[in-house]
Order: sequence, then C-alpha cells, then structure tokens
Amino acid sequence: MNRLILASASPRRAELLRVVGLDFEPHPVSIDESPRSGEEGIALARRLAHDKAAACLREHPETVVLAADTVVLCRGEPRGKPRGHEDYVAMMKEFSGASHDVVSGVCVMSEDREKIFHCVTTVVFGDLSSAWIEAYWMSGEPKDKAGGYAIQGRAGSQVREIRGSYTNVVGLPLNETCVVLSEFGILPDFEETSP
Repeated sequence: MNRLILASASPRRAELLRVVGLDFEPHPVSIDESPRSGEEGIALARRLAHDKAAACLREHPETVVLAADTVVLCRGEPRGKPRGHEDYVAMMKEFSGASHDVVSGVCVMSEDREKIFHCVTTVVFGDLSSAWIEAYWMSGEPKDKAGGYAIQGRAGSQVREIRGSYTNVVGLPLNETCVVLSEFGILPDFEETSP
C-alpha cells in the first residue's frame, strides 16, 4: 500500500477521508492562491490543486499526494473566504433565494503520474433573512469557509436544493476521489468507475 499525504489543513477533507477508512498524513503547503488574469473558476480550482500537490510532493517524494481546492462561483465569479463581515453579508445576500456553484479541483500525484479532475455541485439557498445572516456570522462558522458557509453545519438548514455531490460542497468529492486513489494503489478494493 502506498503512503498517502493530504496536502491540506482542512479538517473537513481529513474527516471525509477518515470516513472511508483511509490512512494518511496531513501536510499542508502554502502557495500563492491569487487568480491569474482572465482565469475562470474551474481552471483556478484545478491549477491550485495541481500546484499544491506539486509543492507537497517536492517535500515528500515517494508518496502519493492528494490536494484539492474549492472555489464558490456566483454568476460565474469566484467567491472566496469572507474578508470580513461586510464581504460575508454581501455574499449571503447574493446566495439568498438563488443558486451558486461549488467547484472542487482535485489532484492526485506521485513521482511518475498525476491525475487532475474537477467536480461541480449546484447549491440553492432559500430566502435568507437579515437576522439569520447576522446570527450565522456571530456563530463563527463562516469565517474560514469558501463562500462563507459550511453546508454540514448550521447553513445546511437553509439549503433548499443541491444538484451533484454533497461531499464536494463539504470540501472533497469523495466518490470521484476514491476512484482515482484506487488507480494509485490506495483503496485497492474500491470499485473502479471513471469519474
């Protein structure tokens, strides 16, 4: 069995991997996550996942590295982690009663091969009241989350519809990731179907 490194500090990604019984070591890396001029959301998520995996593999050769990056898109424009209360409120007002897309780019890399893919999930919130928006901010939950919310937390109560992978919105499209990990000798008993 190959040694698996998770190039992320995300407790949500780590928990998802633990759910399927994976042994891994978390080794977050720091890279420049700024979008390039004209770079669209899917391309950004894929590039950042690749760059994180490559940086981590340089530090941990002879392993299999899993890296991911999640971008929230509203009307095609990226919405990152809230830069503060005002930014958070603006995002929640955009999401209220409307749909947005959650895009995860995922890269699995070893010294002799790599595979990059992405997953898109559409999330539709109900109408969000100003009181709920403020109370949710005060909970502290939105502050380090792409798009300013955690679907597996209190924000889940406001989700009216989801189209696509739920685990993608949490932080990692688990089914698709497990399929690719099986191709790298991780989870060898996982039924192989291409993502």
